[in-house]
Amino acid sequence: MYEYVKGQIIELSPTHVVVEGGAIGYHILISLQTFSALQNAASPVLVWLHHHLREDSELLYGFSQKSEREMFRLLIGASGIGPNSARMILSSLSSDELRQTILSEDIIRLNAIKGIGLKTAQRLIVELKDKVAKAGFDEDVATDSGTGSGVVSGAASRSSIRAEASSALLMLGFPKAAVEKTIDSLLRVRTDYTLEELIKVALKQI
Repeated sequence: MYEYVKGQIIELSPTHVVVEGGAIGYHILISLQTFSALQNAASPVLVWLHHHLREDSELLYGFSQKSEREMFRLLIGASGIGPNSARMILSSLSSDELRQTILSEDIIRLNAIKGIGLKTAQRLIVELKDKVAKAGFDEDVATDSGTGSGVVSGAASRSSIRAEASSALLMLGFPKAAVEKTIDSLLRVRTDYTLEELIKVALKQI
């Protein structure tokens, strides 16, 4: 139904983006890799869409690269993987990393992703290896040239990064106590994490 939306970023977080296109604001769920790509993207941005229908709602999932959307669709076509699990996987590994992980049958790396058990990792490799090998996964340009959107500043304070990372992990479904304990533990050891780095490391430890 929807192929993509092109427009100005109105709001951006590690888990969603609001893009205004044609005087309409689209609330779009995103992975961490798309968040990273959109942070300093030129305006207007182009976000590839997947329209997901549920009995009680309609959701839009967005991707900075068409190849990431293709990988997302392959993942949700596998047994036991829903959109939220697929988004978690694509927040832990880039599309290319995931492709190489599946092709090399690296069960340990898949199993290390939160929520992906050993049997699920094995099933993903069995079901997707041939499909991933056949898929083109051509990389696309997600934005036009122009000035940056300036939605997220690299000079964000440490407390702001902590709050945003915690919020993102809570929205991904992790319990508050575990999120706060993990984030605080990481920041005691290192204080110069970027927002993306902090969330990625937390996803491996939470």
